Amino acid sequence: MSENAHEELAGLIKKFRFAMVTTAEADGKLVAHPLTVQEAEFDGDLWFIVGTGTSAAVNVAREPRVNVSLSSDDTWVSLSGTAQMVDDRAKLAELWSPAVDAWFEGGPEDPAAGLLRFRADSAEYWTAPGGKIVRAVAALTGHRVEGENEAVEL
Repeated sequence: MSENAHEELAGLIKKFRFAMVTTAEADGKLVAHPLTVQEAEFDGDLWFIVGTGTSAAVNVAREPRVNVSLSSDDTWVSLSGTAQMVDDRAKLAELWSPAVDAWFEGGPEDPAAGLLRFRADSAEYWTAPGGKIVRAVAALTGHRVEGENEAVEL
């Protein structure tokens, strides 16, 4: 892994607010959960505030291997790694925002609110500069979009 690729990945992840966290149910069925990324700085970990009794929390407790995917008009990121529920009320309070109050009545002390920490082992990202407009022009003119694709071991 090049240092540049790791820095590029961290810069891309900073741009995302929402992620799809894919977990495995007891029968092996994969289920994606829409979650809000709680920290903008990516050091290999991502934090999410989730309900302690939700299927995401239950699935992670049983099978910690998960995938996190993030996408926008011109950038896509897939992260593979492990997740775990973390009982850390100080960290939960640090990450708490007024937007989270919509999901939990008791603030960061609400026993139904928990932290899911994801630790990435590897990642792959794709970029296509210019978003929809560039892709539309490329489709009409037959010109290839020059994007970037990189696999990163963390």
